[in-house]
Amino acid sequence: MQGPDVEFDGATTDSREVAPGHLFVPVLAERDGHDFIGAALEAGAAAYLTVGPTAGGTAVVVADTVDALQAAGRHARGLLPEPVVGITGSVGKTSVKDLLAAVLVTRRRTAASPRSFNNELGVPLTLLDAPDGTEAVVVEMGARGVGHIAALCSIARPTVGIVTRVAAVHTEAFGGLDEVAQAKAELVEALPASGTAVLNAADDRVAAMAGRTAATVVTFGAGGDVGAHDVELGPDLRARFSLHSPWGEGEVALAVAGRHQVENALAAAAAALAVGLDLAAVQEGLSGAALSPWRMELVATPTGATILNDAYNANPTSVLAALDALVDLPARRRTAVLGVMAELGERAAAEHTAIGERARALGIRLISVAAPAYGAPLDVPTLDDALEALGELDEHDAVLVKGSRIAGLERLVVLLIDSGRSARPGMAP
Repeated sequence: MQGPDVEFDGATTDSREVAPGHLFVPVLAERDGHDFIGAALEAGAAAYLTVGPTAGGTAVVVADTVDALQAAGRHARGLLPEPVVGITGSVGKTSVKDLLAAVLVTRRRTAASPRSFNNELGVPLTLLDAPDGTEAVVVEMGARGVGHIAALCSIARPTVGIVTRVAAVHTEAFGGLDEVAQAKAELVEALPASGTAVLNAADDRVAAMAGRTAATVVTFGAGGDVGAHDVELGPDLRARFSLHSPWGEGEVALAVAGRHQVENALAAAAAALAVGLDLAAVQEGLSGAALSPWRMELVATPTGATILNDAYNANPTSVLAALDALVDLPARRRTAVLGVMAELGERAAAEHTAIGERARALGIRLISVAAPAYGAPLDVPTLDDALEALGELDEHDAVLVKGSRIAGLERLVVLLIDSGRSARPGMAP
């Protein structure tokens, strides 16, 4: 180390997000993070990691900044109490993380992954950012291949593991659903015998993971220990249902939109109940939970149209759920504006075609943006063209906007707002 001894409070790899007292971790990606050490110091960074020359302040010279970040994350984990909850799955990870954190925080001081911080950088950053006095931690875990989840578990050492679903996501990297399941099962394999595996009973590949863990198993969803009946969906897509569990039964009203969020809420409820929270905490937390940006956001337009902004990401399972949500909206005309579903490999053409066919079967008008594989009657090259293709919207219209991250379709919602066709984001009437 060069420079004075300091204490740091939290860490970041983005010099634009440095707060006073942070550790700045420069990463070599599209740009070399070392170029921004000066900016980080000006923003108040207490110290920084570096593999090269120092730039004043307190520098910790390391062989590899990512390895050093992960080592710091392991150390931070050792200072944290239980439970530490790991969440993985092909779909629903971030939603379950948001819902569970909302429940836990009603009774315990809770730290959770921001946005989708679920990789080899995001997991140690989540642990390092947990404030003093933290009583529970929720860590999202993503994977693009076999071995990735195991590596993240070696850092976070979760005591509770939630697996949502196994679906056709990143199959370009994984190869097939069995390989996806193998990768996701690494979470439950890493749990201690004293821990709890929370598994989706409605997904055969996930349910089968019960045989791959020494931990206690709690299931959720159709046929599971924690389930829902008498599900009702309001015009704002918010579900109400009766929750049943080994810990009791009660009525739940979700604050988030979408019928598919019931299953995500059950996953969160199962984990919360398993770590000792009561049913009242579950009801309270779920009734006020909010999701990360661009996930099932309803935007009301001045003319009465409804925009369903689910543009954060897209895969076959999540697009089908979003189409069903669009159908659930009260409207006479329903349009889906879809961008590409990325990283599907050899399955890409068939999966896009199947989505296009499903949209037509549901009576949904389909506009695709630079994604002709859907077979939409109208495939446009740009978001401006999509805006034009939507035409005038009124109280009879509901529009879904969804695509993989590379499509950037959330900008279409901004264009709708800026064009004067819609108001600020808010709950549709």
